[in-house]
Amino acid sequence: MNKYPFPLGRFEKQLDHSTHYPARFGATFFITICCEAGVANQLCREDIARVLFETGRCYHDTQKWYLKILLLMPDHLHMLVGIPGNADLSNLLRDFKRVTATIARIHWQRNFFDHRLRHDESEAEKFEYIRQNPVRAGLIGAEDEWPCVLFGDG
Repeated sequence: MNKYPFPLGRFEKQLDHSTHYPARFGATFFITICCEAGVANQLCREDIARVLFETGRCYHDTQKWYLKILLLMPDHLHMLVGIPGNADLSNLLRDFKRVTATIARIHWQRNFFDHRLRHDESEAEKFEYIRQNPVRAGLIGAEDEWPCVLFGDG
């Protein structure tokens, strides 16, 4: 029996499930993009790094994403970026890869790895994980020695 003075269906609200709820307001992502195998050092060259950093900064300045860190390794890159709620991560990264491949002749792998940070994950921990990548790979002794890194505004 209905205990309300109106039909139940009358005030039910249809929720929009086309976009995952947290993505409506934006999210922070840990991104890894790898190069095609076969070239030992595609990214950690001055001319290539310049293109990647300029493009990453341009995306930041135009608010396509909010760059926290962009770190290059010889055959892949790591980023920590916030994206607006109305942005599509796949399209952003597709366009980023297309632009940088065209300008710098980078041969990217087809896909990318992304991990959306949850509310209980520390952005600072992911940031430090990215900073330590060249150290873990044995390329440098201390994280502040790595030249192929761009820091965002925070």
